[in-house]
Amino acid sequence: MQSHFLRKIGCGGSSSAVLLVNRTILLHRAIKLDLLSKNISYLTLKYLSWRNCDSKNILLSKNHSLLPLSSLQTHINHSFVRRKGILAMADISQFVLPNDQPVVSLDCEEAFNALTDQEKKYAHHLSQASWNGGLIVFLQTSPESPLIFSLLHKLFLSQPIKELQKVATEQCKYTEDEFKAVLVYTCGILTNAGNYKGFGDSKILPNLSAERFESLVLASAAFKKEPEKIKYLWENVKNGIYSLDTKQKSLGLGDKGISTYFSSNCTMEDADVITEYMKKKNIEGYNNRLFKTVENGVTTYEIRMASSLSGDAEGITHGEEEFQGCKIKITRGDYGGLIGKVAAHLEKAKAVAANENEVQMIDNYIKSFTQGSLDAHKNGSRYWIKDKGPVIETYIGFIETYRDPAGMRGEFEGFVAMVNKEMSAKFTELVDKAEDFLTLLPWPKEFEKDTFLRPDFTSLDVLTFSGSGIPAGINIPNYDEIRQSEGFKNVSLGNVIPASYQQTVIPFLSEEDQALLSKYRVPAFEVQVGLHELLGHGSGKLFRREEGGKFNFPPDTLDPLTGQKISTWFEVGETYDSKFSTMGSTYEECRAECVGLYLSLDKNVLRIFGHEGETANDVLYVNWMSMIWNGVGKAMEMYQPETKSWLQAHSQARFVIMKVLVEAGEGLVTIKETDNGTNLLVIVDKQKIETVGKAAIGTFLQKLQIYKSTCNVKAAKEMYDKYSEVSDSGVHPWAKWRAIVMAHKQPRKMFVQANTILSGKFEIFQFGFHKFYH
Repeated sequence: MQSHFLRKIGCGGSSSAVLLVNRTILLHRAIKLDLLSKNISYLTLKYLSWRNCDSKNILLSKNHSLLPLSSLQTHINHSFVRRKGILAMADISQFVLPNDQPVVSLDCEEAFNALTDQEKKYAHHLSQASWNGGLIVFLQTSPESPLIFSLLHKLFLSQPIKELQKVATEQCKYTEDEFKAVLVYTCGILTNAGNYKGFGDSKILPNLSAERFESLVLASAAFKKEPEKIKYLWENVKNGIYSLDTKQKSLGLGDKGISTYFSSNCTMEDADVITEYMKKKNIEGYNNRLFKTVENGVTTYEIRMASSLSGDAEGITHGEEEFQGCKIKITRGDYGGLIGKVAAHLEKAKAVAANENEVQMIDNYIKSFTQGSLDAHKNGSRYWIKDKGPVIETYIGFIETYRDPAGMRGEFEGFVAMVNKEMSAKFTELVDKAEDFLTLLPWPKEFEKDTFLRPDFTSLDVLTFSGSGIPAGINIPNYDEIRQSEGFKNVSLGNVIPASYQQTVIPFLSEEDQALLSKYRVPAFEVQVGLHELLGHGSGKLFRREEGGKFNFPPDTLDPLTGQKISTWFEVGETYDSKFSTMGSTYEECRAECVGLYLSLDKNVLRIFGHEGETANDVLYVNWMSMIWNGVGKAMEMYQPETKSWLQAHSQARFVIMKVLVEAGEGLVTIKETDNGTNLLVIVDKQKIETVGKAAIGTFLQKLQIYKSTCNVKAAKEMYDKYSEVSDSGVHPWAKWRAIVMAHKQPRKMFVQANTILSGKFEIFQFGFHKFYH
């Protein structure tokens, strides 16, 4: 069946699943296009170029990485409801991107043009490595996502958008809104690297019926060129595109949702077995996936490592062995073709690296991606930490574990950015004074790292960020042993923050607070990001029993919450991710956010960022008010009532913090229903932030840290679950108010990133709308 499937899409009968991603000249004809919607069309055009990929063919995966159709069908439900050509479901608005979807440009042209020719070449190849690797995320999102990408890629590469629009309106009798809906859906798929949102993990559906979408596909130039391939792709993705069964509404495992980090027959019980096995073998999950087969009543698990090479490799793979009544083997070769392209571009980048640290960093990344060695990636990260103050900052690999239902496997991402010297100077001053600020945090010194490892902290203008979304700041690497004893880096993605706040509607606040938020939200968020990344993720000690039985903390250390000696800790082979598991990401984000709030009360912190006097007071107020407003007015968008689960780590964290501050009482936070139950009003007492607010966050933050340090997962879960609950009764009926929040929901912005091209020399192609419309 799989060979038949591969032949159908033009990939031959080899064991590698191949999607053709041909070199495109769309970039060079962009100016000539008379586009329907400048924002949506340019985003579509930009992503469909796939960064001027220099490969004739992109190999998606080896062996069974692209699930065969028999497995694919287990993920797809054939029923979907239509009314007058549009899907008819009560909650359809949660899954359809609106036609007025905001799109903003991520400008970095000035920073790129300031680079030397060698630096531009270095940035270009790192960018190409990132974008080729970014295609892996389609495979990590859902079974149908790589097929949807293939279909859309062929659809738009076969003819200019203007011609496709003509086909839609004249042959298919599309309205303007219907054609725009196709463009919006395409943008959503490519922005999120799949048909589930990168922020929130809920499904993305087209805003037109399957019949109407199909009519355009079958009338397109792509269909005329390759009718069998296009029809086969459409027939095998349309049900996956439109299904809204409970399981398919969001990412998850088992009955909770869809995941391709595990084969479709895996449950959380299977994940737990493998977690125990990996702990015993001292294996981490960042660069692997799990596949389960059952034959003659015997369960076999395959842990498959990401690498361009396949076959046995000492220290990486091993044959079947017994564990808890099942068989487990470790193989490699996952995402083989794509990750090979990543390594090839890294080789080219290495040739123009600025120093030996960068050479060694890239060498180890290549080894990791080629051989499947996570240790090699860790070594590359060590050299990355040593590369202080580079002109071009980059990081690449399987990094964040937010979307793995078990909280262990990393989504691929790669970023390339240029340093913003002005803002970086402020972060450097924050680093210089970090040890003083750490003493202000509400836990004893025994719970802080023995030595503060001064990180590189820079503000960056993003050139490239591949993955399912772009954060505002990053604290990496995520490897515990490196962060705790060797160091880390902080980066603030400076051009992301102002771009995120363009064209924003702010419900649930008074006009006065809306004005303050509009004026100060960017400077307040810069402060919060700086504190969150440096002193949030960068603070706190993990208590461990090390090899030989020695502890990394004094045995008579007292737990400040109980007054008793420490009785729990991390054992050998245990990591924060493996112990805190599904709760780990949101719990840590909550801790970092609380550190940001707590330390933003210090006027010396605000002074570093240039805020003094009344301005400092306003920035402080906006920072706290923004957190509370996000907890009320935005976070519940990422809560799924059917499964009673949170879909996004940061959103859950902000909801938890908001409830802690509401619980503090004394009039600190007031939330009211208004407009006959169709609106909300959030009021924060500015005068009580530094008293009631500080005390509440300080007490909560202390518990977060003590439970984390001592590996007290039980107490941490009980507390965190309590504040995460979305109740439907009482003074604050959050479940009821969620309906109000959803009625005021604003779509998340899509970012238009630049592309680098070679035309005699390396140049940037900035998809800024002003270039074409002014």
